[in-house]
Amino acid sequence: MGEIFAGRYELVDPIGRGGVGAVWRSWDHRRARYVAAKVLQQSDAYTLLRFVREQALRIDHPHVLAPASWATDDDKVLFTMDLVRGGSLAHLIGDYGPLPPSYVCTLLDQLLSGVAAVHKEGVIHRDIKPANVLLEATGTGRPHVRLSDFGIAMTKGEPRLTDTDFVVGTPGYFAPEQILGAEPDFPADLFTVGLVALYLLSGRKPDAEALIKRFTEHGVPNAPAGIPEPLWQVIANLLLPDPEARFRTANGARKALLSAMELLAGARFRRRGGRGLRPPRTAAAGLRPRRPDRPDRPAGATGRDRDLRHRALRDGPLAGRELPRPGAAGRARAGTRARGERARGERAGGERPRGAREPGGRAPGEHVSHARAPGRRA
Repeated sequence: MGEIFAGRYELVDPIGRGGVGAVWRSWDHRRARYVAAKVLQQSDAYTLLRFVREQALRIDHPHVLAPASWATDDDKVLFTMDLVRGGSLAHLIGDYGPLPPSYVCTLLDQLLSGVAAVHKEGVIHRDIKPANVLLEATGTGRPHVRLSDFGIAMTKGEPRLTDTDFVVGTPGYFAPEQILGAEPDFPADLFTVGLVALYLLSGRKPDAEALIKRFTEHGVPNAPAGIPEPLWQVIANLLLPDPEARFRTANGARKALLSAMELLAGARFRRRGGRGLRPPRTAAAGLRPRRPDRPDRPAGATGRDRDLRHRALRDGPLAGRELPRPGAAGRARAGTRARGERARGERAGGERPRGAREPGGRAPGEHVSHARAPGRRA
C-alpha cells in the first residue's frame, strides 16, 4: 500500500518528474479511479507561487490536460489531472521515427485546437514541446492529443516571476522574441508549435537557432524533402522570426492548416485514381517502429516502455480484441510482396514447384466436381 495523501489520494508509482514536482499514478479513494497527481517537491515561496498558478487553471477542452482538483497534507501539496495512458509525442517519435505528413496534420490540428482554447482564457503556455503533448490510448482509432504541463504558464499581463533577462522554458524550444527578453505573448507559443511540427516530420529535434538565422538572412527556404509544399507554407509561417509576421492566433493557423489538408487530400485522391481515402491510423496500427538500437531515441523509450504503451492502447476502445504489435503491419506487407514476386515469376514462364496448385486452384491431376453442394442455391 502506497502513501495516502490527505486521506484520499494513494500514491502508487511515479510516472514523471519535472522542475517543480513529481507526477504519480494515484488512486482516488473518493471517486474510485486512477488519476495523475503532481506533488510539489520544494516548499520555497517561488515554487509554491508557480504551483498555485498552475493548479488554478481550469480549462475544459478535449485537447487540454489541466488540473482538476488539489489537496494539502502538512507541508506537502498536490493537484490531480486525468491519467493519460498513451505516452507523449516524444515517445511516439522514439518508437516509430518520422511520421507521415497526413498523420502529422491530424496531430497538429488537434494541438492548435488545444492552444486556441488556452489562449482564449488569456493564458500563454511558454513550454510547448513534444514531451508535453500527451496521447490518449485510442487503440487503432483516431489519435487524440492533449496539451499538458502548465508549470510555467502565465496569464497575459500578469506580473512575471523572473527577471526580464532570464529566459524561462526548455532550451531549443524558445521563440526569437523570448531570447531577446520580450514580454511573453501568444505568437511565441505558435513558434514552438512550428518546431514540434518539424520534429514530428523529421524525427529529430530541430535546430531553432539555425532556423532563425536562415529565415532572417535568406527568407523562407524551400520545403525540406518529404514535406509537401502546402503543409510547409503553414509551418514556415509559424516559424517566421518576426512575431508580427507570424499567425496572430492559433485559430488562424488552424484554418490555414485545414486548407493545406484539403489540398493534400485532393492530391492523394487524384493519385489513387478517384478511390476513397482511408483515415489516418494510430501508431499501434500502422506505423513501423524504429530499431531499438537507434542512438537518437529519447531517454526512457525502452522496450519495456513500448510494451506499457502498447498495453495502454490495447486497453482503450479495443479492449478484449487482439491488437497488432508495432511492426506487424510491415511484416504483413513484406509477406504480401514476396507472394506477389512468386506469382510474377510464374507468369514470366518459371517452373511451378511440384504439387503447387494451378491458377484454377487445383493441383495437377486433381479432379474437380461441378456438382452443387447440398443446401446451396445455384
